[in-house]
Amino acid sequence: MSDAFVVVSALSFSWPDDTPVFDDLSFTVPGGRTGLVAPNGAGKSTLLKLIAGELRPTSGSVSAQGVLGYLPQSLPLTADLTVAEVLGIAPQLAALTAIESGDASEEHFTTIGTDWDIEERTRAQLDRLGLDGISLDRSLRTLSGGQIISLGLAAQLLKRPDILLLDEPTNNLDLDARRKLYGVLEDWSGCLLLVSHDRELLDRMDRIAELDRGDLRYHGGNFTQYEAAVKAEQEVAERNVRSAEQEVKREKREMQQARERAARRAGNAARNLGNAGLPKIFAGTMKRNARSPRARRTRRTPPGSAKRRTASTRPNVHSATTRRSR
Repeated sequence: MSDAFVVVSALSFSWPDDTPVFDDLSFTVPGGRTGLVAPNGAGKSTLLKLIAGELRPTSGSVSAQGVLGYLPQSLPLTADLTVAEVLGIAPQLAALTAIESGDASEEHFTTIGTDWDIEERTRAQLDRLGLDGISLDRSLRTLSGGQIISLGLAAQLLKRPDILLLDEPTNNLDLDARRKLYGVLEDWSGCLLLVSHDRELLDRMDRIAELDRGDLRYHGGNFTQYEAAVKAEQEVAERNVRSAEQEVKREKREMQQARERAARRAGNAARNLGNAGLPKIFAGTMKRNARSPRARRTRRTPPGSAKRRTASTRPNVHSATTRRSR
């Protein structure tokens, strides 16, 4: 595996209207194949552009250890360009042609550098991507959208990059072209960071990086394994929620039962007050205090009853005098 990697440190980015995209985001992309997944609008393509240097962060930094190649979703290409111009090899081919014609100018050797086999390497790369038979002087206007995407990938691979950033590389590719691309990436030994909705392509990754709410988290394994892990996490979370809800219900039920027991004890105490072995005068006082004002009013002694009670209990003076005289 390659020693190339990408380091993102405390990255923040906002659009010109101050809409925030990332805030203090930090992570490292190691060597190997990494698939980047996230909900639509989370900033996957924006993140690749920041790493590629096409956008500048509001704060923080991005560093790439090695030569970097980047394939965006849309290639800003002019239809009048030739295949050689898109691949970036037109100057070298022109210098080779000039030297073969007898022009030994120093500038031609400088242009070629060490790329004396550039045409052979280019043909081999085009063949690997299903573009065999396409002449290097062919105009882009004669190519399909899928062929242009494959051509753009070939252009990046010809740079011999250590780090490769791909944004939806299988868009517009037919089945045969996708399979060609799968094979190329399976042989990739550098640092790859790829954004795609293509499950078959994501299942060829060494790890999945999940970008969610401004944070990035790694999951070992391919996309199928990532889905299984996420599903398991969701099931655990749902069980925890159900358990918490049941605990709340249990606590509410126990509180209600405690209130009901307290009410029953209070009722029993009031009913059993007369049998509690208390002095009658004390028990009577407690009963009267427990009654409502309305009950006390209805049970008040009728007027005049006290006088009759006094008269009935007064001693008979006449009888006592008669007994003494006898």
